[in-house]
Amino acid sequence: MTRQNPTLTEPQYFILAALMDGPLHGYGIIKAAEQATSGRLRLAVGTLYGALERMERAGLVAADHEAIVDGRAYYRLTEDGTEVLGREALRMQQAAAVVIGRSRDAGVARA
Repeated sequence: MTRQNPTLTEPQYFILAALMDGPLHGYGIIKAAEQATSGRLRLAVGTLYGALERMERAGLVAADHEAIVDGRAYYRLTEDGTEVLGREALRMQQAAAVVIGRSRDAGVARA
């Protein structure tokens, strides 16, 4: 992942989205991502912390080591993370518009 044009995986996208409302600990991120996707995305603990580590190195999230509550570190979205998330949301919206803007039957082969 480069700072200029990072590619977000679906888990990374929803992890960043979960942090839009403020800092969360790991379990809070897992629950927020699950809720945002109506249960479709269920992050395993290893997946979450691996992604958080990579995104922290890329400058997209930051661990707030001073806000450790009950042994849980909280993570927050950085300014770069906010920018990357916004660009990715716009990219997906533009990609979806290509399909949604077409007729439902266009290009569908009849059996």
